[in-house]
Amino acid sequence: MSGAAGPGANLTALRSYNAGLVLRLLRDAGEGGVSRPELAERTGLTPQAVSKITARLRAEGLLAEAGQRASTGGKPPTAVRLVPDARHAIGLQLDRDEVTAVLVDLAGTSVAARSAPFDFGAPAEEALSAATAEIRALLADAAARGVVGGGVAAGAGADIAAGAGTDIAAGAGPDIAAGGGSALGGGLLGVGVAAPGPLDHVSGVLHRVTGFPQWDGFPLRDALAERLALPVVLDKDTNAAALGLVTTGTAESAAYLHLGTGLGAGLVLGGDVYRGARTDAGEFGHQVIQLDGPPCDCGNNGCLEALCLAAVARGDRTDAARLLGIGAANLVRLLDIDRVLLGGRMVLADPEPYVRGVATMIAEDSVRASRPLVSVDVVERGERAVVEGAARLVLAPLFALG
Repeated sequence: MSGAAGPGANLTALRSYNAGLVLRLLRDAGEGGVSRPELAERTGLTPQAVSKITARLRAEGLLAEAGQRASTGGKPPTAVRLVPDARHAIGLQLDRDEVTAVLVDLAGTSVAARSAPFDFGAPAEEALSAATAEIRALLADAAARGVVGGGVAAGAGADIAAGAGTDIAAGAGPDIAAGGGSALGGGLLGVGVAAPGPLDHVSGVLHRVTGFPQWDGFPLRDALAERLALPVVLDKDTNAAALGLVTTGTAESAAYLHLGTGLGAGLVLGGDVYRGARTDAGEFGHQVIQLDGPPCDCGNNGCLEALCLAAVARGDRTDAARLLGIGAANLVRLLDIDRVLLGGRMVLADPEPYVRGVATMIAEDSVRASRPLVSVDVVERGERAVVEGAARLVLAPLFALG
């Protein structure tokens, strides 16, 4: 974005932000909705501003009336509610051996999902073809069930890509809803992709993913956007899950630890996802905890990821949980976080020993540090935490989040 942007651009961003606040309140209120006077009170906006925003959102099909509130004197106020199925977003999770795609509505509710084997080590074009095929199959399934219009599945997403793609990446908010979504039966906003890191979420470029150096420098976001003719947002899988925690109000200060085919962390600090200046925050698995330990694919020795995955491979969940707990205790001390959430297929296959083991290590360290205990739980949404978080990469700007 150019540094020479004038007041008009600032006003546009402000209007989008204010509309996002309104949409967020409507989303959280559910079917019962919120009256315009309540929206004005909760947002701090003037009644006139709220009226203009709700009129525009209603014209775009994003909200509808939800009945009248009880009168406190005078004409009873009318509540308005979000229309969840007015728009949809796709979440795509690229794991090292599996691809998962999900279609969600504006409330973040999954309405269709698919998964298939995936080879992250395949040549880029082959891997992209597999990911694209899975998305098209997802949309075809959704269209057959009447969730979205058939034009979406047929590739009509170019209407959105031409009118709104950069708005999603720039976080411009509700203007993306007016950028062409109404031309499609389901108002498809775009695709959020969660992939292994390291990567740059701003440029949409992968870096040297551990064990897969062939992806270093590959412009995954732009390549997939060109194939799909849809806006695409890219982030690390752990950040996508962390965004889910933020957008659902689960935590103000937390770490999401993901143990699957690799080990990483998503960080929520001060109520926002913390990515770092280069999207390098959360490379949790590559903290060295044993100087003379086994080699890791990243080039170091004794990395937490290498040790933890080795314990998993030999079937020693107790040791894997102990190692994960050591790393988690280090993170709690470093960032003074309030909550640790565990996820990833290895944890979800048998959560209890991991929760117990990590909680024990953190508790022991907390006693030594004379600090309050930190809660340890399995992440909500379980195996869907990452892929649904990926879809929220697209939805978040609409609600002035992310």
